Formats: sequence, C-alpha cells, structure tokens
Amino acid sequence: MPGLIRRLLGCVVLSAVVMSSAVAAERALLRVGILQFGTVSWELEVMQRHGLAAREGVELRIVPLALKDAANVAIQGGEVDLIANDWIWVSRMRSEGSDYVFAPYSQAVGGISVRPDAGVAQFADLRGKRLGVAGGALDKSWLLLRAYARRTVGEDAASFLQPQFAAPPLLNELVMRGELPAAMNFWHYTARLSAAGMQELITMPQILAGLGIEDALPLVGWVFRERWAKDNAAAIEGFLRASDAAKALMLESDAVWEDLRPLMRAEDEATFVALREGFRAGIPRTPPAEAEAVAGRVFDILAAEGGEALVGKARALAPGTFWRGGGAE
Repeated sequence: MPGLIRRLLGCVVLSAVVMSSAVAAERALLRVGILQFGTVSWELEVMQRHGLAAREGVELRIVPLALKDAANVAIQGGEVDLIANDWIWVSRMRSEGSDYVFAPYSQAVGGISVRPDAGVAQFADLRGKRLGVAGGALDKSWLLLRAYARRTVGEDAASFLQPQFAAPPLLNELVMRGELPAAMNFWHYTARLSAAGMQELITMPQILAGLGIEDALPLVGWVFRERWAKDNAAAIEGFLRASDAAKALMLESDAVWEDLRPLMRAEDEATFVALREGFRAGIPRTPPAEAEAVAGRVFDILAAEGGEALVGKARALAPGTFWRGGGAE
C-alpha cells in the first residue's frame, strides 16, 4: 500500500508540473531591459509579486542594464522587447526610418533644489551661481530651463548661471557637502535632497508653465517596435494593462511600498516617503492623444534649444510616436 501511495503522489506531482509548464508555455514572454537601479524596477516588481503580468498571460524576463545607452543598443539589437525611454528618442528614431513607439509610463521629472544657506529664494537669485545639472548639455530639463530663463530673466541659462554637468549621485553629494549651492537633478534624486532638508526652488511643471504649457507631460514611457507590437498585440496590451494595474496598486496601497523598501534603498523614513510620494505624483493621468499634443508643443521648444544634436533632422514630433493601442496613429 505505501508503495501505491508513493506512486499516486508521484503522478499527482508530475501532473502538477506538466500543467504548470503548459500554463507557462501559454504565456507570452516579454524581455524588458531596465537600468539595474532605476525606479522602473519598482513597478515591475509589483507586477510580478502580485501576479499582474501573469494574470494578463505575460511572463516577464527582466534584463538588467548598466547604462541608458545600453538599453537603446539592446532594443535596436533585438536583445529585449521593451525599454523605458523618452518620446524624444522615439520621435528621432521614427524620423530616421525606425518604427519605435512610446506608451507613457511616468510624468515624474526633477527640478532645482537649493541649499537653505545658499541665499536663493527665487530663480533670479541664481545669477552667477553654480548649478549642478544631471544628464549633460542635451538633457531635456536643462534645455527647457534655458528656454525658461530667456522667457523670465531675458538671458540664456547657459550664461545666466554657471552649469556644472555631473552624474546624479555626485551632484547630490556635492550639494549635501555644501560644495554646490543648487542642483537640477532627476526626480528621485531631487526627492532625496528634499528629504535631507534642501529646498525646492522650481519644479518642471512650473518651468513648463512659464513656457506657456500648463498641461501635464509624460516624458518617460515604455518603448517598443510598432511592427513587433502589431504581431504581438495581446502580449503588449496585456503588459500595458498590468502596468496600469501596478500603478493603481502603488497609488492606493502603502503596504505595497513596504515590500519595495529593499529596492528603493532609502536611507531613512523621510527619504522613503519622499520617493513613494514622488512616484505617485508622476503617475500619468492624461490620455495618450492629449499627451501627444502637449509633447508636440514641447518638441518645438526642445528642437529650438537642442537642435539637430537632440532631435536629428526632424522639424516636428514624428507622426505615430505615441502608441494608441492596436497601432500607432
């Protein structure tokens, strides 16, 4: 009898393994390339931990990448199916003949943080002072700040103040040590500075408003090939639904964020809260068609500031840049 029981248990286990394998085989495999320590990993962790991707028939394979440029290379080389990038890169690639599309992921962007002892109460007080800038001379935020400076103080920010370009972690360190009075950094680094007592001088929505753009603008999104998406429509739409479900959960539940603490690497409770609330504030709420219209206006500003080095030969946002579902329009 014991031998029979063992054989029956063995058959049950084998059947479970076979059924599990069959279910997994039915799921569409999506390879997602992300920066190793980027905030995108938080949402993907929620999607997997809570079975949101699996519920949509999608199996995720996370491909960690060291640099943003590595993500661009990976998707162009067919090593991944999706990456996180901005619509400016997508528009440029489309204008050069590629078929990438953009589905909004986040409208969280950084701003300018200043030390409380810097003697800076308004933007005009930055005249002649050093400003740390993340992302280089073609960073979108820096280019928009240059346009904003022309509009508000009548001078290009490149001459109005002293920009110092550096990596985001270094900029935060220099501000914290008092070696820089102010920095324009990516949103999660700005959140860390706020938690450490630095003051928010001006936000990106305020900069855009100063340029006549009052509407919210998602800058970062999921990027993939249009042809691939049409051939894998169920998979990409399932993934995007899982992405929306993850954001909804992250917006509503504090408990979800407790699970994410190890990934967030928050030094203290204030930093943890600042990162959580910064992510929540960045969740897009604008329909793709409206977001694309706003992006078209911002493109004109960026093209005037960054020129061909940023946007290539395009003179307007490339048609079809924003994915509308079932195909870019």
